[in-house]
Amino acid sequence: MFEPVDIAVKRLDHAGDLPLPSYETSGSAGMDVRAAEALTIAPSKRGLVGTGFAFAIPEGYEIQVRPRSGLALKNGIGVPNSPGTIDSDYRGELKVILINHGEEEFVIQRGDRIAQIIVAPVQRGILVEVDDLDETQRGSGGFGSTGV
Repeated sequence: MFEPVDIAVKRLDHAGDLPLPSYETSGSAGMDVRAAEALTIAPSKRGLVGTGFAFAIPEGYEIQVRPRSGLALKNGIGVPNSPGTIDSDYRGELKVILINHGEEEFVIQRGDRIAQIIVAPVQRGILVEVDDLDETQRGSGGFGSTGV
């Protein structure tokens, strides 16, 4: 098990008395984030929702923004770039892009839980250009090539 990582959080003026993002249960993988503003998203449309918080994520980590399963199932609300990545050098407000896949307008009230964030380590890679790649059983078989 990994040790928790300290992440500095700045409360922006419009966050007011909103709680910090938090784990709802001891087994939660993600912290719920809340809307710092009200917004209505029409069917098949997207909206950008501010959370009222900015983060100083340590180098070597990212914050991933993911949809909440209950909103997805009950209302068709998702995060279109899921998981969204908040880089360690970004210091602006965490804003969440939401999309309404449902058939009715979705109303977000200030304080509603709108997404979850997960702290994750980042492994950087070094690309090495080669003339040929090693062979595998799958080879270059793409989408659907491993079965039905």
